[in-house]
Amino acid sequence: MAEVIPFTGYYRHDHREPHGCFDAHLHIIDPRFLLIDNQGYRPAPFTIEDYQKATRGLDIRGGAVVSGSFQGTDQDYLLAALEALGGDFVGVTQLPDEISDARLLELDEAGVRAIRFNLKRGMAPDIDAMARQAQRVFDLVGWHCEIYADARDLAPHLTLLRTLPSVVIDHLGLSREGLPTLLALVEAGAHVKATSFGRVSLDVPATLAAIADINPHALMFGTDLPGTRAPRPFREGDIELLHNTLGDTNAMLALHDNAAALYRPRGSDSVA
Repeated sequence: MAEVIPFTGYYRHDHREPHGCFDAHLHIIDPRFLLIDNQGYRPAPFTIEDYQKATRGLDIRGGAVVSGSFQGTDQDYLLAALEALGGDFVGVTQLPDEISDARLLELDEAGVRAIRFNLKRGMAPDIDAMARQAQRVFDLVGWHCEIYADARDLAPHLTLLRTLPSVVIDHLGLSREGLPTLLALVEAGAHVKATSFGRVSLDVPATLAAIADINPHALMFGTDLPGTRAPRPFREGDIELLHNTLGDTNAMLALHDNAAALYRPRGSDSVA
């Protein structure tokens, strides 16, 4: 693998002190590893070097590499990415039902910190089985679960989802119609990724403000780079939107502290 370029940029705006960002949602698409078509889609490569170039100028101080639908339950690409990126980065993976306890412990040692359920991209919505798997990984290795779904589709399962020990909802729950369910989950302790603003069909500032009003520690910023299938990928103005909507104190929680606390990166410098 080519030498990894260190992150050297930072984000500063007038009176603000550089605080750094924990990118809670990014994808690495390494063509050396298995990629599978999902709903007729296979993404272009997006390597670690591509990610670093795309985020140069931001003070990235760690992040979460998230497995996409096109990566299935492959762990090889994820372990290679975490080894190259270092201890400030963690993994969010998709798992087969039959995975062993020993393998879960190995993945945890390598920096994986969450299991992902991709209901949006064709995963069978067996919510009971999902809940059992989420409880298992939490009990064994302390992982939370991340759910990629339109929040309106989660409404019938709200009672069960409220019982899960630690839940993250991707991309602001995607839809205006799902907002009541999303906010009900936040009230129950869920985190929400402030990601992919160009993918959602809701009022982003109003949604961010509503979540922060319930719990300012719930929001977690992410770039969602490279923005696969998104009508509009991440742009630096999305960070400014967080500051303008939440105020600097709560924006800094969303940009770094909330995610660093939840993901527990191995690198000691990531935790504020």
